[in-house]
Amino acid sequence: MNRRNKIIYWIATVWLALGMTSTGIVQLIRQKEETEMMVHLGYPVYLLTLLGIWKILGVIAVLIPRHPLLKEWAYAGFFFTVTGAIFSHLAGGDGGRGLFGPVLLLVLTAVSWYFRPADRRTSTRNQ
Repeated sequence: MNRRNKIIYWIATVWLALGMTSTGIVQLIRQKEETEMMVHLGYPVYLLTLLGIWKILGVIAVLIPRHPLLKEWAYAGFFFTVTGAIFSHLAGGDGGRGLFGPVLLLVLTAVSWYFRPADRRTSTRNQ
């Protein structure tokens, strides 16, 4: 992996980890705005706890060394979570206000996954 790709990977991964950790904590503590948003979107409030736990565990999986299969699952979980949020906000009529965060996290997930080093992959691929 060249230096440029390593820098791209770490910048995207750190921002992804910060974003997922912060939203996971907000969901775990059931911040008022987050609870109101879940109700607005038609989801049960208890889903916040599950999403918060999954996000924090996913961040740990992505950041720890080794365990490439676990990392793949974490990236997949991030992808499903943020694409679900995007579609939920679209269906709820939230527009750009509700889409910015999930779209940013989707881009960071994709960039971090694509540029991850060989030792963080389940198989090697030519670059």
